[in-house]
Amino acid sequence: MEGDFWHLWWVWLAAALALAILETLAPGFIFLGFAAGAALTALVVLLPWKLGIAALLAVFAVLSLVSWLLLRRLFRTPDDQTRVIREDINK
Repeated sequence: MEGDFWHLWWVWLAAALALAILETLAPGFIFLGFAAGAALTALVVLLPWKLGIAALLAVFAVLSLVSWLLLRRLFRTPDDQTRVIREDINK
């Protein structure tokens, strides 16, 4: 049974969709990173590798972390803009 999880690729896609919807309800890039990780794991499941559930969860964790880091880097607020916002708040 180990390694025969290719037919459950739709579960990873459903998880990605649910996490993307959750991101729209509570924005902050954390759920979007998990959604990207789940979607990419669904693609890994379709590859002809015989990965077990532990390996798929490890792939999901790594892909989610990388996605989250890339999203944070792409959409971060510049330091000078946050300084202006902080100065406006403290007036």
